Amino acid sequence: MIPELFTEEIKLADGRLITIETGRLAKQAHGSVVLRMGKAMMLATVVSAYEAKEGLNFLPLTVDYREKFAAAGRYPGGFFKREARPSNEEILVMRLIDRVLRPLFPKDYHAGTQVMIQLMSADEDVMPDALAGLAASAAIALTDIPFEYPISEVRVARIDGEFVINPSRANLERADIDMMVGASAESVMMVEGEMDEISEKEMADAIKFAHEAIKVQCQAQLNLAKKANKVLATRDYLKEDNCEDTLKKVMAFAYDKCYAIAKQGTSKQERTEKFSAIKDETKALFTEEELDEIGHLVSKYFNKAQKEAIRNLTMDEGIRLDGRKTNEIRNIWCEVDYLASTHGSAVFTRGETQALATVTLGGSRDANKIDLPTYEGEERFYLHYNFPPFCTGEERPLRGTSRREVGHGNLAQRALKGMIPADCPYTVRVVSEVLESNGSSSMATVCAGTMALMDAGVQLKKPVSGIAMGLITDVESGKYAVLSDILGDEDHLGDMDFKVTGTADGITACQMDIKVKGLSYEILEKALEQARDGRLHILGKLTDTIGAPNESVKAHAPKMVTMIVANEFIGAIIGPGGKVIQEMQKETDTVISITEDENENGVVEIQGINQEKIDLAIAKIESIIFKPEIGGTYKVKVVKILDFGPVVEYLDAPGNEILVHISELAWERTEKVTDVVNLGDEFEIKYFGKDPRTRKDKASRKALLEKPEGYVERKPRSDNNRSRNNDRSRDRRNKRD
Repeated sequence: MIPELFTEEIKLADGRLITIETGRLAKQAHGSVVLRMGKAMMLATVVSAYEAKEGLNFLPLTVDYREKFAAAGRYPGGFFKREARPSNEEILVMRLIDRVLRPLFPKDYHAGTQVMIQLMSADEDVMPDALAGLAASAAIALTDIPFEYPISEVRVARIDGEFVINPSRANLERADIDMMVGASAESVMMVEGEMDEISEKEMADAIKFAHEAIKVQCQAQLNLAKKANKVLATRDYLKEDNCEDTLKKVMAFAYDKCYAIAKQGTSKQERTEKFSAIKDETKALFTEEELDEIGHLVSKYFNKAQKEAIRNLTMDEGIRLDGRKTNEIRNIWCEVDYLASTHGSAVFTRGETQALATVTLGGSRDANKIDLPTYEGEERFYLHYNFPPFCTGEERPLRGTSRREVGHGNLAQRALKGMIPADCPYTVRVVSEVLESNGSSSMATVCAGTMALMDAGVQLKKPVSGIAMGLITDVESGKYAVLSDILGDEDHLGDMDFKVTGTADGITACQMDIKVKGLSYEILEKALEQARDGRLHILGKLTDTIGAPNESVKAHAPKMVTMIVANEFIGAIIGPGGKVIQEMQKETDTVISITEDENENGVVEIQGINQEKIDLAIAKIESIIFKPEIGGTYKVKVVKILDFGPVVEYLDAPGNEILVHISELAWERTEKVTDVVNLGDEFEIKYFGKDPRTRKDKASRKALLEKPEGYVERKPRSDNNRSRNNDRSRDRRNKRD
């Protein structure tokens, strides 16, 4: 018997349908749905343990998103024909979903929870990353797992001046806004995307448009749960211990002391030591027996006192942990050309955050290949971000690239990539090494990356800077403070982390995570305006250090030349078995690669350090593809003498030879070639194309010489003479036979 299927449809403004269904697949999961849009189908499941592991004081939430190659009728690349570790693109989707889901679980819910989404059927007109958040939330909505309310995520793009929800990849290429927005029906919780230098108002309008679509999707999840009889009471779970008396005792002792320390405007290390001393004093209020029993509560309540003291200081007095006002930026110093051997480098330091960026220039072979079930392509500009433990004074094992490093690197890459000119001949790799971190190392990466690119001679359209904004709010009083250039502690203790990057003319990328419900658009718009002021201040520091891109790449950096050749010459340049191109690379000490453009012409890319050798490679290729034009005049050199004329080589195309018949050397009768020209002589010829009788190239020296006065041209033999000669030749052949 086939299980009953329950479905709910969501109609987008342009008539496309999204269908959520449940009841047939993965029924042993606590919640499961299949989401369809066009031919795209994904399965989302959720399972949560009924008991938390002992000692956990956080939510061990795992979000896993995978795109199966079978979904697109393809095999995984490489020798191991099985999906292995997640790609960077899959990791980015996981982070998008996690950042919206995590705040909606109760703070005291610590049971292991696993959300899994897999793309089972692909559609080239549907981008599945925009649907994964909806699928995950819909699966949770069908369970008794404690979760506040449904959420959804959509992609909002502006194409030809109109906002569109969840466009196809082809249409997205024409967009000047590409943003993912995550929200509940009540409030926006997450924003991430890239833009083409848009204004703060345009960004706010895009978020509002996306939120209206999300409200419909949240209601659809509630409707599906009702249809499937899955409106369940929240399961019971073990709540965290609390003790009101202990809370009062800790707050009474620690709050004022923490407030005083927060007001001193100290450095991170000094501040940490002072807070740690107060914590020890707080613990000393209790006996060893009490600490054995409620020590975890004492630590929790101390953290609460510290958090409230810092937040209240900022809202009441406008003073921050390091002594700044809410809109002040930390001290900045910069340096370019810091590393001698890199193609470009820069150090950017803002307060206690420091990033060292390097630029490496390469050819098309160095492009980052992307091989996904839903997309195949390459990146000619990419950025890698490294966050070693020493940058925060910690010791921890290195276990490969973390999800955080992937996410922060992607944000910085989006911020800068729109400023790389379309005609940049290089593949450009930026690497950011975070050397110190106390707030917004990703924005320091953007700033260091901008300067390193200009130092490398990459002709950026405009420099880009970035800033991280924070927010502290008090729901009861309605007070709030928007913070510019937040510290790490302000990120942890605040209600918003809003990173904005842009040029002097507009926003290029953003990433926003909001931790409070019901953030008003008024506050959002104020944060954007304050971010603009801070961003422009930082941009001024960058341009004071390096005002414009260097006019050329460094002497030790590769020079790049691109040539377009007709398709018919590609084989000749490569040669049999690659012999010609390999010998050319060896002789000129260059790297030569050939691809085809959209018109099927050959794109020859020559990369080398020595300009003279690059010029030699260019000359060799030009020689191979050289084709004289009819009526053209060319300078040549005699390379061989034959009885019936000299063989000459085009000086502009060494290796290309043509015979000049002896009769075309001069107007006068020439008995011997050497009477007119000798080996090594240089002169000009005129090219007449193919001789229709001999089908050989015809060129003349005498055509460029002035005809002698009184010159009488020799008449060709008459047709009768030619006929008689032919008859004689035929008679001689018959006699021989």
